[in-house]
Amino acid sequence: MSKKYYFIGIKGTGMGPLAQILHDQGNEVLGSDIDTYTYTQAPLEAAGIKILQFDANNIDNHQEAIFVRGNAFNDDQIEVARAIELGVQMLSYPDTVQEQIAQTTSIAVAGAHGKTSTTGLLAHVLKNIAPTSYLIGDGTGKGVPNSQFFVVEADEYRRHFKNYAPDYAILTNIDFDHPDYYTGIDDVTSAFSDFADHVKKAIFAWGDDQRLRSLKPSADVYYYGINSETDDFVAENIHKSTQGSHFDVVFHGQKLGEFSVPLFGQHGILNALAVIAVAYMEKVDLDLIRKYLLTYQGVKRRFSEKQIADITVIDDYAHHPTEITATLDAARQKYPNKQIIAIFQPHTFSRVIAYKDEFAVSLEAADKVYLANIFGSAREQAGSITSQDLGAEISKFGGIIEENDMSLLMPYENAVMVFMGAGDIEKYEFAYEKLLGQLRTDLT
Repeated sequence: MSKKYYFIGIKGTGMGPLAQILHDQGNEVLGSDIDTYTYTQAPLEAAGIKILQFDANNIDNHQEAIFVRGNAFNDDQIEVARAIELGVQMLSYPDTVQEQIAQTTSIAVAGAHGKTSTTGLLAHVLKNIAPTSYLIGDGTGKGVPNSQFFVVEADEYRRHFKNYAPDYAILTNIDFDHPDYYTGIDDVTSAFSDFADHVKKAIFAWGDDQRLRSLKPSADVYYYGINSETDDFVAENIHKSTQGSHFDVVFHGQKLGEFSVPLFGQHGILNALAVIAVAYMEKVDLDLIRKYLLTYQGVKRRFSEKQIADITVIDDYAHHPTEITATLDAARQKYPNKQIIAIFQPHTFSRVIAYKDEFAVSLEAADKVYLANIFGSAREQAGSITSQDLGAEISKFGGIIEENDMSLLMPYENAVMVFMGAGDIEKYEFAYEKLLGQLRTDLT
C-alpha cells in the first residue's frame, strides 16, 4: 500500500536519495528546502518530485503525509515547529533509513573517509547482478521493488547511524573529524563501537586501522587489507597503472582470483577489496563481480574529471587531511608525468584549527598549492584562523584565489588542477573553467 511522504530538507545529500527510493517504491513524495540550486535537486526534478520553499503552511496543506525531518533541523525550524505544533506523524531521517534496512539484506558502509566511494562501488556492482536499492551520500538513490540487497551509506556525524541495524557493515576507518560535535578520537571510536554492536551478520573492516580492531561486536569480523599475516581478505601482487589498479585476492589462503578496477590510489584497491569480501560472503558469482568492477565510473564529486584543452580538472569532496592525501595519491598514479596543482577550500574553522599542521603536510604532496577562503557553516560563521594562516605553513603555497580573480591559476599548461573541498569550491572551479576555455579559444 502506497503512502505519502513529505521531506523537510529534501535536498540534503541523504534526504534526496531517500526521497528517490520511496518514490521509486510507488509512494507519493514531495518536500521542501531552500530556493538556492544544489546538485542534489536534479535527480529529484528528473523523477518529478515536487520541491517547495520552506513555509509553515506547507505542513497545514499536507497534514495527511508522513513527515521526514532532515538531520540539520532543530525544533525551531519553521516547518518542524509547525509539525510539532500540529502533532503530525514525523520521522527522523535515520528512522526512515532503518525502515529500508529492515526490509531486505542490507549492507551499510561507514567510516570517517571513503564511505561514499565504497558505497557507490558496492551499489554499482550489486545492482548489475541482483535487484538492489541503494542510498549514496553523493545525492544518488534508487528503490527497486522486491530488492535482494539494500546498500546504504551510514553517516557518523552526530551519531546519525547509531540506530541502524544492517545485516552487514563495511567499516573503512575511524578518524577524528567533525570537531564541532565529537570531543576527540575516543568519542568517535565510541560512536563506531555502538554502530558495530547493531550489525547482525558480519563486519568487514580495514585491517590496518587499530581502532577498528579494538571494536568487539557480537557479529563476525573479517579484516581486509594487504597484510597476509593479519588480514582475512588480502590484496596481493598489486600493480598500479595509469588505467587503474590490478591485484589478486586471497581469503584464508584460498586464491579467489585476479581483479581489476578503474580506480587510482591505494584507497581504491581497499574499497574494491571490501566489496569483493561482501560479495564473497553472500555467495555472489565472483566472475560477475570481476566483470562489473571494470565498468565502475565513480560517484559525484569523488575524483570527477573533465578535460579542457590541455588541462585536466579534477573535482573532489576531500576536506580532511586523510582524504586530501588519498586524492593527491590517486592523481599521481593516473598522471605521473604531469604537474599536480592543488586548489583547496578549507571547510569549517573548527576543522582547520584542529588539523592545521595535518592539512599542511597532506597538501605538500602537490607541486603547488592554492587556497580559497575558509567556508564556514550555519554553526560557524567566523573563527580565529584564516586560509592565509594555513598557507603560511605550506612551503608550496601559491596564494589565495578569489572567484572573480583566477589569474594565479592561468599560467599552468598541460597540468592537473585538483579542486578539493566540501563547501562551495565548485564556484571557483567553474570560474576557472570559464576563463580557461576563453583563454584557450583565444589562443587557437
